[in-house]
Amino acid sequence: MTDRNDFDSWPETPPELFSAVLTPHRSLSRTGFIVLMTVLTAVSFAAGMVFLHMGAWPVLGFFCLDALLIYWAFRINFRRAAAREEITVTPWELRVSRISHRGHRMEWSVNPLWVRLDKKSHAEFGIEKLYLVSRGRRIVIADFLGSDEKASFSKALSEALEAARRGPTYNPIT
Repeated sequence: MTDRNDFDSWPETPPELFSAVLTPHRSLSRTGFIVLMTVLTAVSFAAGMVFLHMGAWPVLGFFCLDALLIYWAFRINFRRAAAREEITVTPWELRVSRISHRGHRMEWSVNPLWVRLDKKSHAEFGIEKLYLVSRGRRIVIADFLGSDEKASFSKALSEALEAARRGPTYNPIT
């Protein structure tokens, strides 16, 4: 047996054909949030003071309550932005890991030879849903993405699944 036929020289970990980490899009950065809340608090306080001088003192409390509720809603929104989805394709495995904003992890692992990528499309809006189908189970993936991003993502994932179906390539020279 020569070095060219040695199976021990195969890599320990299979090569990744595709890897993606998907996160929800948030249009407001932390700095933008601070600026927005500063302006909102200043306007609410100024308007509340006007009503206070007019003798309608309960209105000041409602303006403060509005600012507090908006702050609370944005905090929840930022907390939920920590959710993510990790999709990895190797020649032997397709792994989907979904991590919630609380850190709970759900994983699916299937053989890429038996996986089909399904799309639910709309004539006007493009791709609405992407599914991985294997053994009668459907897993929704890439729900965070918009329709154009889903189209690009599905093309890249389809290419990776095709590469996995062709099998691993072994090139000991490189």
